[in-house]
Amino acid sequence: MNKYTTNRLVTTSTLCIGVLVAFTLLLSGCKKMLDVDSSRIVGEKYMWNSLEDTRAALMGTYGLMRAALADHNAHWLYGDVRAGEFASPNRQDLRAIIANDLTASYPSLEALSNWRRWYAVINSANIFLERVPEVREKDLRYSVNNMTVDIAQIRFLRAFAYFYMVRIWGDVPLIISSHDGSFENKPRENQDKVLAWAEQEMLAAALDLPYRYSASDEQQQGDYYNEDSGRWDGALARKLTAYAVLAHLAAWQGNYPDAANYSKFVLDDYARAGMGYISTGHLTDANGFFFNKKTNQLFGFAFDWGHVDASFTGHIEELTLAEPVVNKQIPDIYLPKDSIITIFNEAGDERFALDTLGTPVSERYFSNYNGKYPIFSKIKCIMGGVNDPSFRIFTSAIVFTRLEDITLLRAEALAVLGERQGAINLLNEIRTRRGLDPYNEDINGDLINTIFLERQRELMGEGHRWYDLVRYNRIRPSHPMIGQLITNGGILWPVSRALLTQNDQLTQNAYWQ
Repeated sequence: MNKYTTNRLVTTSTLCIGVLVAFTLLLSGCKKMLDVDSSRIVGEKYMWNSLEDTRAALMGTYGLMRAALADHNAHWLYGDVRAGEFASPNRQDLRAIIANDLTASYPSLEALSNWRRWYAVINSANIFLERVPEVREKDLRYSVNNMTVDIAQIRFLRAFAYFYMVRIWGDVPLIISSHDGSFENKPRENQDKVLAWAEQEMLAAALDLPYRYSASDEQQQGDYYNEDSGRWDGALARKLTAYAVLAHLAAWQGNYPDAANYSKFVLDDYARAGMGYISTGHLTDANGFFFNKKTNQLFGFAFDWGHVDASFTGHIEELTLAEPVVNKQIPDIYLPKDSIITIFNEAGDERFALDTLGTPVSERYFSNYNGKYPIFSKIKCIMGGVNDPSFRIFTSAIVFTRLEDITLLRAEALAVLGERQGAINLLNEIRTRRGLDPYNEDINGDLINTIFLERQRELMGEGHRWYDLVRYNRIRPSHPMIGQLITNGGILWPVSRALLTQNDQLTQNAYWQ
């Protein structure tokens, strides 16, 4: 095991971004906002001189984004655990999140309340946008096209960071220029203003992003950074990435006409990006969809085992897997049996189904169903996709969105807008691929309810459920607790006490005062 040291496993990436993450962190001065010392190993005069520098800075920003999602398993605690459907046998901090006790005194909750890691991404992006023209002046190898595509990615990543933060905290400081060292603290901006800015940035980025890299796309010419398409497929933000996230942004605002339009762009053009729908087997195989980077990861952050890129933490497997899948006695979270049979209530579902005797006929999503703790094993990328339970070194990608997600999001938008048949057609795109009969109102009930149930099944464990519940209860108020949280601002997280102490212009979210 010596060659799999924790240091290397945590920080190495498919694009060699481990070292670059550290480098970018050193460039992220922002002392008062981020509490990061403005120290450097690499002097400024040695940076922003060559094409190699722009690649390093670009990949460093991606690395910081991945770290923000993975740190403390944030993506899943925000998106899956807070929904309250998983139970935790032995972790009091997770029980606090499930109970919406988000100011409980646990280090993990304090870390999750702190937006510092997201502003590290933003500051890295701001520095890139300010300094990248210098490289164009100094290195003739750095073409105008290369710079245009780089800038588009960075603008998208920065806008995505703001969208992600708004869903968690609401109003956040809007900072679009770098501050090296100390600078004046800034107050929070209204979330509607931040989202309007993020939407315009994503739209601008989408104009310059290619469908694929190094694939003869007119908007990205030649081999991107001298690498072929196999290096970049699934690794970088693309044109359809931007439109997919724009669809989520619009849906979060309740702007379903725009959500329908943005998602339509993705569904009309996914073949141009080399994408397609995936089988249930590929979705759940140990070396399937979540293993390494894949073109069908519409927006994802890979941990590539081929580059010895893996870790013990920062993956959903750390929370969900236990015996017999890995050598861990009790999972941190599990879905109770009553919930499983309520959610997966149709015969023939390839993801999970029971026969008439209550015996599982498909266990792709759950192992050990008849044990005390059913093991949610939909995502189980262990090392190189092996089934050896003696290791707990994980390599699954963090996937924010994929084609099936956008299909169901468009179905949601069309159903809300009253375009019933279009919504049904899209819903059936997913249902029939998972072994279910086409939608029948007499059997399946209300269309919007069925779409959200299908989202729950298809996207379980991918960080969507909490946001889906909020959107659903805005459309169909039905859950008293969530309805009250929406009304009173309790769907937001509290702002970290450390941030409030550090910046006297910040205010706590009203629900948590």
